[in-house]
Amino acid sequence: MEDIIFCKGGGCTAKLGAGALSRVLGKLPKKEDANLLVGFDSNDDGAVYRINDRQAIVSTLDFFPPMIEDPYLFGSVAAANALSDIYAMGGEVLTALNIVCFPEHLDMNILGKILQGGSDKVMEAGGVLAGGHSIVDEDIKYGLSVTGIVDPEHIYHNNGCREGDALILTKKLGVGIIMTAHRIKEAHEAAVDEAVASMTFLNKYAAGILRGYEVHACTDITGFGFIVHLLEMLDGAYSAVIDSARIPFFEACRAYAEEFYLTAAAQKNRNHAGDRVRFEKEDFAMEEILFDPQTSGGLLVSVPRNEAEEIVRKMKDKKMPAEIVGYVTEKQEKSVIVK
Repeated sequence: MEDIIFCKGGGCTAKLGAGALSRVLGKLPKKEDANLLVGFDSNDDGAVYRINDRQAIVSTLDFFPPMIEDPYLFGSVAAANALSDIYAMGGEVLTALNIVCFPEHLDMNILGKILQGGSDKVMEAGGVLAGGHSIVDEDIKYGLSVTGIVDPEHIYHNNGCREGDALILTKKLGVGIIMTAHRIKEAHEAAVDEAVASMTFLNKYAAGILRGYEVHACTDITGFGFIVHLLEMLDGAYSAVIDSARIPFFEACRAYAEEFYLTAAAQKNRNHAGDRVRFEKEDFAMEEILFDPQTSGGLLVSVPRNEAEEIVRKMKDKKMPAEIVGYVTEKQEKSVIVK
């Protein structure tokens, strides 16, 4: 398989910038419906529609171009990324539909491997792959439309954090930097393998632990990077103090960032959010890691401080690199302070 076909710059680095997207969405008309509990007027990870007092449907979709040459692994990553939105809302996966764009001239066995990778992740999530839709396109794109279910009284909104909460991050950062280095053949194989293992790891397991605790807010870290997703959680009402020494990240990222193996998407994230962040240490690599767009990233969770250490301990027992990375504070001059 030719690299130029499969890795032009994919994953969540292909997202439109947060600023441009919010301006467009802000102009769309909104229909009032009391049963639409979460819609596009918020920055949540999926839509939620109540069907009765105890059940609501969670709807989401996600698809993107490849960021890795192996078609099976690409399908697995794309599916894990799409499924993650259900877990970020506090739900469970029910069904999934394939979204496929595929060039006519390519070997259909490539598509078969992509779909197999996606199917295996849906099965691991406990869901059912129920069909999909495909179109002919010049470039490969793949993802899922996913339907889940959640208790209307226990939806994880992304902007419900409270002053004093601890912030837990469940996966390492730096996927975008590593895959950029990989695309130009500068990444070590071990670093790529570690990043792919993280991207294919379902957030199902972190979400399962969280169900036993009080979750005030939750989101998954994807194309807008840690900083922008954190700002969405704070929603202009609070600030957060982040301890850079506690941020889990792929070790290779520091050297790659210093070699400027960066993405345009990371720069969009910095342009959108940089004026709301104060970095108290001069550390260019860490700044880039915090702005780096993630593909199938971890959950960022806001929980009561007295429950945070126990949650992290249980996640570490399950081999997740979870850490308490900071705390929510009263509103300060800057929304995010990185120490």
